[in-house]
Amino acid sequence: MLDFVRRTAADSELIASLPLDPEGRTWIRLEGPGGSEAWLIGWPPGTGTGWHDHADSVGAFLTASGELTENSLTARLPTDGWKTLELAEDVDRVRQLPTGKGRSFGRHHVHEVLNESTEHHAVSVHAYYPPLPRIRRYSRTGPVLRLEQVERPEDWQ
Repeated sequence: MLDFVRRTAADSELIASLPLDPEGRTWIRLEGPGGSEAWLIGWPPGTGTGWHDHADSVGAFLTASGELTENSLTARLPTDGWKTLELAEDVDRVRQLPTGKGRSFGRHHVHEVLNESTEHHAVSVHAYYPPLPRIRRYSRTGPVLRLEQVERPEDWQ
């Protein structure tokens, strides 16, 4: 999937076709390889996803233009049956993802993605397999991670 997002991000015509909105993220659904789900996403300055995971899907994403920041947890969390967790020290990881840089991730990867620029949009390509069965959204206060909401595909498609 990382190869797919890399090739797709190199398609300057596709990247330029994404309408950019100064107020909120924009997206186009793409055909991913081998039955995967893929998205082209535009990020206005100062926007982000909030903490979330992609449940049982594995994925990859790459910054096609601009720069994104990914904050993630290195700890594996329980998959179900909890509402609040206190995280151990040293579980935080920060990655800067400038144009052309991306990463893949496994199941239950908890992260947030941000465009921290105050002036420039960022654009990224994302792919998930199997197609997203759900997204779990979290809030975080210091070391406390709280499950806030579970979204299903009908909530974002």
